[in-house]
Amino acid sequence: MRNVHGILVNKGCMSCQHKEILDGVRYCKLTQWEVTASFVCKTWEMSDGMRNAGLKNGGVVRLRGTLEVVME
Repeated sequence: MRNVHGILVNKGCMSCQHKEILDGVRYCKLTQWEVTASFVCKTWEMSDGMRNAGLKNGGVVRLRGTLEVVME
């Protein structure tokens, strides 16, 4: 899936708006399930950091031909 700036975003818990990490364990805020980074459910929503990746305010940094996504 691509965001509005054309940056490829993998669909999964790692890029979801509803993820929460407590004591090193990833949880879904909506379902309260303990999940893995690659888990995908029907309530997946792209996180603000990934949605804004590509903006001048720190979304994407380009270094020597590579692409690095920086989430704040």
